[in-house]
Amino acid sequence: MGDLFSIQHLLVLLLIVVLVFGTKKLRNIGSDLGGAVKSFKEGMKGADSDEAPEKKALDQADPSVTVVSAQSVHDKTTS
Repeated sequence: MGDLFSIQHLLVLLLIVVLVFGTKKLRNIGSDLGGAVKSFKEGMKGADSDEAPEKKALDQADPSVTVVSAQSVHDKTTS
């Protein structure tokens, strides 16, 4: 079968794609793809930073204060 992805094959494929879609549409597709990747990265950073303020608040809390969840209080009162 030979070298399927040789440089000549890729250049011919690129020429066909440019002829079919045109350069303007390819430019729009490229910018849309870049915007999607950028928003995905920002979303991943946002997911990490959403958890950070809660953790910082707990880390900065007075160590002498014990945080008790409502579930554990309920368990202690029903026992």
